[in-house]
Amino acid sequence: MRTEIRVTTNQAPPLVGHNVVAADRALTEAVVRHGSQEVLDDLLPLGAEAGSAEAREHGQLANEFHPRLTPYDRYGNRIDEVAFHPSWHWLMERAVGHGLGAAPWEQQEAGAAHAHLRRAAGFLAWSHTEPGHGCPISMTYAAVPALRADDALAKEWTPLLASTTYDPRLRAPSEKLGALAGMGMTEKQGGSDVRANITQARPTSDGSYTLHGHKWFTSAPMNDVFLVLAQAEGGVTCFVVPRVLPDGTRNQLDVVRLKDKLGNRSNASSELELDGTVAIRLGDEGRGVRTIIEMVAATRLDCVLGSAGLMRRAVSEASWHAAHRSAFGSTLAEKPLMQNVLADLAVESEAATALALRLATAVDAPHDPHEAALRRIALPLAKFWVCKRTPGMVAEALECLGGNGYVEESVMPLLYREAPLNSVWEGSGNVNALDVLRALGREPEALDAWITEVGLARGADSRLDRSIDQVLDMLGSLLGDPAQLEVGARRLAGRMAAVLQGSLLVRFAPAEVADVFCASRLGGSYDGTYGALTGGDLRALVERTTPAP
Repeated sequence: MRTEIRVTTNQAPPLVGHNVVAADRALTEAVVRHGSQEVLDDLLPLGAEAGSAEAREHGQLANEFHPRLTPYDRYGNRIDEVAFHPSWHWLMERAVGHGLGAAPWEQQEAGAAHAHLRRAAGFLAWSHTEPGHGCPISMTYAAVPALRADDALAKEWTPLLASTTYDPRLRAPSEKLGALAGMGMTEKQGGSDVRANITQARPTSDGSYTLHGHKWFTSAPMNDVFLVLAQAEGGVTCFVVPRVLPDGTRNQLDVVRLKDKLGNRSNASSELELDGTVAIRLGDEGRGVRTIIEMVAATRLDCVLGSAGLMRRAVSEASWHAAHRSAFGSTLAEKPLMQNVLADLAVESEAATALALRLATAVDAPHDPHEAALRRIALPLAKFWVCKRTPGMVAEALECLGGNGYVEESVMPLLYREAPLNSVWEGSGNVNALDVLRALGREPEALDAWITEVGLARGADSRLDRSIDQVLDMLGSLLGDPAQLEVGARRLAGRMAAVLQGSLLVRFAPAEVADVFCASRLGGSYDGTYGALTGGDLRALVERTTPAP
């Protein structure tokens, strides 16, 4: 006897089976603009896999089945192992295999062009699958520039970190086919104020150190090597801490617990106790912050890329739903007010992507003074602005799906829980706003680079020109009144970031994108409400953003 299946009508089909790179016009245009068609073609297989039903399923499973800590084995031996669902390993294997770890650093050394741009675009696109596993991938990428403070350590670890083979086994470095890196900076009493750290580093007779103390946040504890800050005799110092020692014995890293987080639940963030933990000094004693800041800068770029990826996934889901859901005689995408919302979300996403990939091109030009200075100021600007815009943007995209967006199967709750994360990690909003002030005060070439970059769009849009002048007036006012400088840091950072985005869109984006951005984000009446645009070719913006079936 056959049972009839009742088919539900007027529901959007799942957004699977599309190429997330090819479908992202802002991404593809930026890759060709700053790189080449060859770079874009190289990313298409990644995009196809990221948009597959299989990848989406693994992303859901990795978040449904959280990592589990096993402190002891059955015999009472301390092992401190974290077990992940097979879907986590599936995602990690492919992320590493696509070269999203530290591979660009070796490629750049070998003379490859646009290695960091390619990796940045790939990281943004691959984050559509699941954002949590991006954390160990990001730290692996970011560890290499910090390791260069010591030639011997860099030569030891960079080839493993740059490997495109995923090897999750706990083994001595000499037995590994590839390695992952982590970072331990903050402590219970200090947070961002790492100079308040109390973990002690004690020198030993063989030139290494032992660490004694704790780390409040360390992701992910199953990685192979960690960059850790501790107090040596000369002050805060950076150390390389291997998970497994050269003789195959496990280093003394006691995992106290895994954090129970709002989002990012597939990733194991942990608290560590250190008691006799073997560590190798990286850089000079007392120079730990300066040494590890290279790692922080690279992870901040990934925070921007990750947030841009969340935005793009969210607006893709919203526009896809609106294109397939009907109400009151037509699809939602044909309704003027929904078009207004979707167009606004599309512009937000495109501005984030343009800025993120512009910053990635600066990493590809390490010896260019303008690019280095621009990266110095634009990274904290972008980290502050793009990451802080993400939660509200994702919430609005979720609302486009109505009740469907509030259930787990839609993936929107996962994106919503993840949305605040990048604004918190690697320096919260206040830390990055203050870092902007620090760059302005200590490095005049950073402001010159911002002025030069936004000035390339001068004369093309009067609203942008006016906003540039307003920022310069604001700078003069704040710098002339030290009492108000810190109070105004967020306002200044937000305006500088939005103007930088506007300049990129005016120079490179289609006219309808730049027009709407300048009219809204740089207009005097903008209040941040999505869907309150007062003009522009809204239909074209929505069509530009909606994934092709």
